[in-house]
Amino acid sequence: MEESSSLSLQSCNWRHHVFPSFIGKDVRRTFLSHLLKEFRRKGIRTFIDNDIKRSQMISSELVRAIRESRIAVVVLSRTYASSSWCLNELVEIKKVSQMIMPVFYEVDPSDVRKRTGEFGKAFEEACERQPDEEVKQKWREALVYIANIAGESSQNWDNEADLIDKIAMSISYELNSTLSRDSYNLVGIDNHMRELDSLLCLESTEVKMVGIWGPAGIGKTTIARALFNRLSENFQHTIFMENVKGSSRTSELDAYGFQLRLQEQFLSEVIDHKHMKIHDLGLVKERLQDLKVLVVLDDVDKLEQLDALVKQSQWFGSRSRIIVTTENKQLLRAHGITCVYELGFPSRSESLQIFCQYAFGESSAPDGCIELATEITKLAGYLPLALKVLGSSLRGMSKDEQKSALPRLRTSLNEDIRNVLRVGYDGLHDKDKVIFLHIACLFNGENVDYVKQILASSGLDVTFGLQVLTSRSLIHISRCNRTITMHNLLEQLGREIVCEQSIAEPGKRQFLMDASEIYDVLADNTGTGAVLGISLDISKINELFLNERAFGGMHNLLFLRFYKSSSSKDQPELHLPRGLDYLPRKLRLLHWDAFPMTSMPLSFCPQFLVVINIRESQLEKLWEGTQPLRSLKQMDLSKSENLKEIPDLSKAVNIEELCLSYCGSLVMLPSSIKNLNKLVVLDMKYCSKLEIIPCNMDLESLSILNLDGCSRLESFPEISSKIGFLSLSETAIEEIPTTVASWPCLAALDMSGCKNLKTFPCLPKTIEWLDLSRTEIEEVPLWIDKLSKLNKLLMNSCMKLRSISSGISTLEHIKTLDFLGCKNVVSFPVEIFESSRFCHNLVMEMRNIQNPDLPRPFYFKNNYIDTIPDCITRHCKLPFLNSSGSISSKIENDFIWFDK
Repeated sequence: MEESSSLSLQSCNWRHHVFPSFIGKDVRRTFLSHLLKEFRRKGIRTFIDNDIKRSQMISSELVRAIRESRIAVVVLSRTYASSSWCLNELVEIKKVSQMIMPVFYEVDPSDVRKRTGEFGKAFEEACERQPDEEVKQKWREALVYIANIAGESSQNWDNEADLIDKIAMSISYELNSTLSRDSYNLVGIDNHMRELDSLLCLESTEVKMVGIWGPAGIGKTTIARALFNRLSENFQHTIFMENVKGSSRTSELDAYGFQLRLQEQFLSEVIDHKHMKIHDLGLVKERLQDLKVLVVLDDVDKLEQLDALVKQSQWFGSRSRIIVTTENKQLLRAHGITCVYELGFPSRSESLQIFCQYAFGESSAPDGCIELATEITKLAGYLPLALKVLGSSLRGMSKDEQKSALPRLRTSLNEDIRNVLRVGYDGLHDKDKVIFLHIACLFNGENVDYVKQILASSGLDVTFGLQVLTSRSLIHISRCNRTITMHNLLEQLGREIVCEQSIAEPGKRQFLMDASEIYDVLADNTGTGAVLGISLDISKINELFLNERAFGGMHNLLFLRFYKSSSSKDQPELHLPRGLDYLPRKLRLLHWDAFPMTSMPLSFCPQFLVVINIRESQLEKLWEGTQPLRSLKQMDLSKSENLKEIPDLSKAVNIEELCLSYCGSLVMLPSSIKNLNKLVVLDMKYCSKLEIIPCNMDLESLSILNLDGCSRLESFPEISSKIGFLSLSETAIEEIPTTVASWPCLAALDMSGCKNLKTFPCLPKTIEWLDLSRTEIEEVPLWIDKLSKLNKLLMNSCMKLRSISSGISTLEHIKTLDFLGCKNVVSFPVEIFESSRFCHNLVMEMRNIQNPDLPRPFYFKNNYIDTIPDCITRHCKLPFLNSSGSISSKIENDFIWFDK
């Protein structure tokens, strides 16, 4: 088959797919009739010349038909060349056809080219009837031209049925390729095709099933169709079954009947048997097990659909490929499809290109529209469907008209986008719908464990529900920090669904997020028992006055969050002129930045609180007496500079995190802390007045203790032997008890800036990271070699340090040593340069070192080290970084700095 290069590609709207050129007496009732039937079966439109009267010259109608046909199929048979009609057709085909496929039927291509044999005799008959030599020369040129095109020859086939099938398949593929040529211009399509090609492994003889998984609107159908068009030519039978989930079971059909109906539809298309009726589910295997088929099942949402159509790979012949697109990853796992292509979002530049194609008809924005296009691309959340819909909706508008559309785009979903996204939500179980709305309105961007804690007693089966939302591409949970992320358009969908609960009266909705609506509800006391959660960014309000019963009607309120998104130092203007008499007792989350009262309402009962987060508040104390706090997991009162005391926490037996950092008025912790055996994190950094930590306790779960900057703290906090990270930087502690050496979990200790520390601390073998910078330590002891897991030792600016033990050189895991600014070191182990174990970072000062094996000076030239002593170059395992940054002239002659 040959495509013309002399003409530009025309529109895909051809009047005919195929124009057949033939001589009727040779093939009309035999070969041609079967070929045309196969064309009809495959939906290939063929020009039929039954009503055209034949003559010596071809008519204008026939010329038009040739021009309006995508492909010309020339059936060259024994007497074809005897017809001047056929020869004139051939000349016209050579002249105007976009694509030509020759079929040499019972003739040899060389006989056509050389005009020999029976074919040559037939041609001579036509020439005898044609006096015009110029016409005869055009006939000869046309025959040579057609004979030189690679086509199909009946001599190469054992039976005509296979020949006809091959011709029809080739035509069909070319039409598919032509009609879907836009897929080659899809942004990023080549990368997708490469990834899928590796998964499909087309060279394998096995039957392979591959899934394409991603959220609604990400482009699964588009990618699958492009893949289908590219692969179809290589398969005997193909089917692209679109919108499979649209074929859901109806009430009048049981499961078996539904599967029979699906198989009827499936087989009818695969083997082109219209109106097929089947009564046995084994028929797919029976009919297809010997056929090489390409199957694409698009948008599958039920396991029964896969069971009906592609239950087992044994149903299909060798080298068959089955591709399934879905929003539900669990569906693929349940069917045993392990090769899954996760379709991700396009990059920012690709997203901008997609938008511009639909908005401006170009791959980039015109001058003056780049900023606008970038903002709308961001509003679309880089979702291909949204980029297409929003781009198309703005096409043809002036720049000013497009700008005027922005406010609505920022606040509401386009109807077409909404309809697509809503399908995923509507398909959820009722409990999962509730979790979806909670995330959309309150918990997008939160840690998954935090969300599980908050919703633990909700009866929503949260862990399973989150798995469902993840497998259906409605949320994503990052592997590194376990953060829940919901696409901004899905978030917007969820919030619009909540708004529909009561459009005119926000106080009757489950969740309130809009600042102006929250202002109205609280100021007018219109909140009701329907409200479950309030999330207000107080950075966005100018001034808000609340009366003492602002939350009076919201007795079912579970989540109250007044937070600051802005880092501005100005306190938000939120006033409680008469205080606050009431907070709902069912609260599970209380997050109130810059809380304006000195204590919580006397009537408040926090028995259901899971998280209390009151940062930068005016609190002096939280509440009086002992409160029921069995549900409490996290308490954060950081930066409450007036907080003088922590309440009795003896009932908070399940608390895991307690953050009191930067509480500058806090003097001591209550003795009730000894009851907190599930406490994992205690953060009290820069509690500058803290003097006393209760002792004689061993909190069995405490892993992280941070007391940085507690400058009045003199005694070492022996409150747990299970600590893994301990930070005592800039405290007044003089020594570490010897009992610390037996702690089994301590991995990191920071005592930098502890001016009273004079002795290198006795530490357990588990220590990996140790910072003793800016202390009064005089010696690194010999027994440091016992710290076998140590990989980083920081002792910069230890002005009294004089001796460093050679034991350092035996540390197997050491990566960083920092002795910068230790100006009085007189002995440094040369073994460290000879040790093969040490091969990473060394920072040291050499000013007073007296080792004979370490001669000075180290020469610098133009801010680079110029020479290195022989003893180092001979043995040193340290890679040397010739830094491009300038080296201070102050240290130029005093330091050696090796850095990996």
